Amino acid sequence: MPRKSTRLTFAVLATGAGVFSMLQSLIAPALPTVQHALHTSQSTATWVMTAYLLSASVFTPILGRVGDLVGKKRTLVAVLLTVLAGCLVAALAPDIGVLIVARVVQGVGGALFPLSFGIIRDEFAPAEVGAAISNLSAVIAAGGGVGMVAAGPIVSALDYRWLFWIPVAIVAATVLIAVAYVPESAERARGRVSWLGAALLSAWLVALLLPLSQAGQWGWGSPKVLGLFAAAVVLFAVWLTAEARSRSPLIDLRVMRLPAVWTTNAAALLFGAGMYAIWSFLPGFVQTPSAAGYGFGASVTAAGLLMLPMLLAMFVSGVLSGRLEPRVGAKALLTTGAALGALACGFLTLWHDEQWQIAVVAGLFGLGIGLAFASMANLIVGSVPPEQTGAATGMNANIRTIGGSIGAALTSVLVTGRLQPSGLPYASGYTHGWALLALLCLAAAGAALLVPARRPGPATTPAATGVTRAPAQVR
Repeated sequence: MPRKSTRLTFAVLATGAGVFSMLQSLIAPALPTVQHALHTSQSTATWVMTAYLLSASVFTPILGRVGDLVGKKRTLVAVLLTVLAGCLVAALAPDIGVLIVARVVQGVGGALFPLSFGIIRDEFAPAEVGAAISNLSAVIAAGGGVGMVAAGPIVSALDYRWLFWIPVAIVAATVLIAVAYVPESAERARGRVSWLGAALLSAWLVALLLPLSQAGQWGWGSPKVLGLFAAAVVLFAVWLTAEARSRSPLIDLRVMRLPAVWTTNAAALLFGAGMYAIWSFLPGFVQTPSAAGYGFGASVTAAGLLMLPMLLAMFVSGVLSGRLEPRVGAKALLTTGAALGALACGFLTLWHDEQWQIAVVAGLFGLGIGLAFASMANLIVGSVPPEQTGAATGMNANIRTIGGSIGAALTSVLVTGRLQPSGLPYASGYTHGWALLALLCLAAAGAALLVPARRPGPATTPAATGVTRAPAQVR
């Protein structure tokens, strides 16, 4: 059978993953509009984001593993159809309850990331894999930026429902092309899906992320928050025990203990904390009325335009990283990306009085995101066996999300912990938040320095791990 076009395959993967990434941030600027249109409270409207976060966290590693077992193309098409259904229901949702359910369905699309990386590893020539992963990572990173920039104009010119109608059309076309042109990977993992492992993974993730996302409303010392955190610790320990004893674990803990994997995941946790918090709080900062003593009173559209340098920088640096990685190594790129994030947050802590300063910070952080996203994916893919690609990259994406939830929660405590009589945060809350994010990104750079450096060429996992690994080309 003739080999399918890798360019067309990449286009399908990039479109699917890019749309999902865009859906992550597209609705956030429009939440006040959604709240008003569906006649609901602000606390209820936030579940539009929370439900999506929880769903993506649960399904990303589970369906990544399913793809390793039953076929990545088959799983990819099923996930795309699910995202299509979720977008369609969201576009037609008559009330907030249906919209929240639709967002849960859309969250299944988180599995597009590990499935796409796995298909690239299986179907592309070895010399093409690194650049293709970097390019896909650039699209994923830029997708979040597109959501921030495009939300305002779409809502202003059309209606918030078009935030879902547009993805419906794009995903529908992607499904048709995927069915016809994306090849089914020959690489398959042995075993079966560990449903006990899946249930326990889902349980501890929800128990951890739910209080992080809702603590601002429930109170950090409330019984619900403390009880869920305690449950998360217990469930995590039970999950680790069950996975260690399983003959067919959902997540192979031996792979997670590989030096290149755990150090990359540590960097992902810390950098994700900084990245998602910047995405969450910088638009709100620039939209704050100048009467508060800071901010520019920008509209949603104007705030999105100030994020445009971040979008462009993310895409450019992500694409360039594919060319730089063979020369300098993925470790160096991850370290540089995290350091640029720290520099951007440090700059923002000291200088945030002019709009050009915000644009410079956005561009600088965007450069860091592009480098970090691409290098993390390359480090994971190049360090695990082919049959573990989906599960391992899914967990890396998940750990980045967990870090994002932690970073956003900590920043929220600093920003909203003390309010002016007007109800707006003090400027000091933001500056303390930016300083915390700078430290988190700096810690991510430190974790990246711990990633083992490897020379190009075949490498094998140490025998003590008990894991056999295919030749890797990542340094």
